[in-house]
Amino acid sequence: MLSGIKLINHKKRSITNQVLEINKPKVVYIPLVNHTNLECKCLVKIGAKVQKGEVIGVRDDYLELPIHASVSGKVIDIKDKLYLNGKKVKCVVIENDYQEKQKLKGAKRKLTNYLKEKFVELLKECAVTGMGGSDFPTYIKYQADLNTIIVNAVECEPYLTADHMITMLKIEEILETIDAVMEINNIKSGFIAIKETNYQLRTKIESYLGTYPNILLVTVVDIYPMGWEKYLIKMILKKEYQTVPSDIGVVVNNISTIYAIYKALKYQKPISKRIITISGEKIIKPQNVLVKIGTPIKDVINQVGGYDEELPIKLIAGGPMMGLSLKSDDIMVTKNLNGILLIDGAFKEEALTCLRCGRCVSICPVSLAPILIRDAIDDYEKLIPLRPERCIECGLCSYVCPSKIDVRGAVIKAKDEIRRH
Repeated sequence: MLSGIKLINHKKRSITNQVLEINKPKVVYIPLVNHTNLECKCLVKIGAKVQKGEVIGVRDDYLELPIHASVSGKVIDIKDKLYLNGKKVKCVVIENDYQEKQKLKGAKRKLTNYLKEKFVELLKECAVTGMGGSDFPTYIKYQADLNTIIVNAVECEPYLTADHMITMLKIEEILETIDAVMEINNIKSGFIAIKETNYQLRTKIESYLGTYPNILLVTVVDIYPMGWEKYLIKMILKKEYQTVPSDIGVVVNNISTIYAIYKALKYQKPISKRIITISGEKIIKPQNVLVKIGTPIKDVINQVGGYDEELPIKLIAGGPMMGLSLKSDDIMVTKNLNGILLIDGAFKEEALTCLRCGRCVSICPVSLAPILIRDAIDDYEKLIPLRPERCIECGLCSYVCPSKIDVRGAVIKAKDEIRRH
C-alpha cells in the first residue's frame, strides 16, 4: 500500500487556453548552479560579449555539465544573488541586447538520426536536466541499458500546472520525442503517466496517441506524492528498485524535460526559456508564463498584474508541499523552477511541543522516523542510522503534524549535515 494523501488541487486558477510569453528581460541572472553543486565554475569575465546558448559556466566536478546564456548581450557583473533554495549563489549577470544572436545549427528532419552515444553526449552538451524540480543531469540516466521509459505528467503538487500546459500546447513534439528516445535507446515500452482525474489532458493525449503504438497512456490515483518516480514504477510496472530506476532498466523523465530533449534533438541547442506557473490567492491574475531563464521573478509578477494590494504575502518557490518559502522576490527563473506561489502570509501558527503521535512516521513514503531525525539534528552519530539522506522532501510529515512543527525543514537540515561529512 502506498502512503499518501488527497490534497485540494487549486489547479483551475492557472489553467487557460494560452501561455503568456515574457521574453524580453532587460537583464538576466544565470546562477552558476546545478543540482547539489552550488559553486560551478564561471567561464566569462565582466565586459565579455556573449551569444544566446553560449557556455558561460560549467559544473567543475566529474559531471562537467555546462551552463548556458539564455540571451545575447554583455556580461555586466558576476554577483551573489538569492537562489530558490534560500541560499546566496554566484550568478552571471547579462544585459540583454535583444538581438538573440546565436550560432545556428540546421534542424534535424528526423529526431532518430543519432546513435545512443551521440544522444547521451548531446544531452550533456545541451545541459538537459530534470525540470520537475531536481535539476539532475538527464544524460546520466541514459548511460544505462534501458527497457522502459515513464514520462511523468502527474504534476501532483497543488496549484502547479506548467506541465499540464506544455503537454496541451506541445503534445505532438512530446510524442515524437518519446518515440525517438525509445528508438535511439532500444527501449521497448513507453508510458505517459497522468492523474486519473485529469480528463482534459487525457483527451488531448489520446487524440494524438494512435500513431504511436509503443507508447501507452496510464492513469494513476490522485494522491500526493504520486509523482515520485518510485511510486510511478510501482503503480505502472509493479516493480521496486533499491537505488535508482536504471537498476531495473527504467528511466523516468518529467514531461517538461522531454520537451527540453526535443529541443536538443531537433536543434542541438539548450533551452533558453521555460513555462512556470504563477498562482496563489495573492496574485491578481494566476496563469502560466513562458519566461527566459534568469529573468527576475519580481519582473514576471509585475507583468502578470502584480501583487494583491492586501499584505502580507508569502512567496513560495515551487509547490506548497515541496517548495521553499522565500525571504524576498529577488530571485530568478531557473530551469528547475516550475512555479511561484503567492499566498496569505498573515496567519502563522506557532509550533507546539511534539505529541509523539507518530503521524509523521506512518505517512512517510520512505519509512523514515522524521521526528526522531529532528530530535537528533545536533548529534551526527545518532543521525547516521536514521538515514535522513533518503528523505524525498515531500513535506507530508509537516503537513500531518498536529503540533505544526516544521519536521521537513529539520530533516532537510539533517540531510545537509550528512552530506557535509
